[in-house]
Amino acid sequence: MELFSIRGLLFLWKRVEEDDVFGLAAQLAYFFLLSLFPLLIVLVSLIPYLPITQEEMLGVVADFAPGETMEFINTNLTEIMSHQSGTLLSFGIIATIWSASNGLNAIIRAFNKAYEVKESRSFFVSRGIAVLFTLAMIFVFIVALLLPVFGKQIGLYLFDTFGYSNLFLGFWNMIRWLLSALIIFIVFLVLYWLAPNKKFKCIDALPGATFSTISWLVVSGGFSYYVSNFGNYSAMYGSIGAVIVMLIWFYLSGIIIILGGEINALSSYLKDDSC
Repeated sequence: MELFSIRGLLFLWKRVEEDDVFGLAAQLAYFFLLSLFPLLIVLVSLIPYLPITQEEMLGVVADFAPGETMEFINTNLTEIMSHQSGTLLSFGIIATIWSASNGLNAIIRAFNKAYEVKESRSFFVSRGIAVLFTLAMIFVFIVALLLPVFGKQIGLYLFDTFGYSNLFLGFWNMIRWLLSALIIFIVFLVLYWLAPNKKFKCIDALPGATFSTISWLVVSGGFSYYVSNFGNYSAMYGSIGAVIVMLIWFYLSGIIIILGGEINALSSYLKDDSC
């Protein structure tokens, strides 16, 4: 029985219902929303030590965030940072990272449910893993910011030397999206490999990582287009319209992330079943 045969898809749907994927995705959306601003505060606090600006950092988020959510994020982040006394890179950052790890802690629980394993690790070990993943996500996000910045500067220098600077700009826009997709794929691959309380090879996480990367890019782009052109959430929800849009985006992202875990768990089960 292959993973994407009719029988395999029916079995996957059965697992989706049994594991309450949509309910877990709603929980993830809630934790993602709680984690968003603590995570952004940490990143903004690191900006003085990096060759990037706050606008460039938020521009990466804006490439995927739907509708007017970026205006909401910008406004609230500016207000939060204006009330901070001194730098956040102190003892307070520990509490910030702990709070930001809520979303990843919820993902670990969802993956364990997909693999039908109990969390045998202690609370502090499990939470420590979530914190480490959060720190890794911050590092990956910084790399994702620095690669385009330095890549563009190097590319412009090389292409300008040969008089092809205009050609490079079009080429760079294509490469930038491919680079973003590659980084997202690596994040998903590592997350699916290390987060569950189950040992398996990195290659076994490929099906879920591939599915989640493609699905997340397509769904984020499609939902952003829908919100910008058809969905008028502000008319229905008023001033919290941007929050509702963000929650729906997080909810859809949660479904995709958990489905990727379910696909990996099902693939592992089918592999064992065929032996």
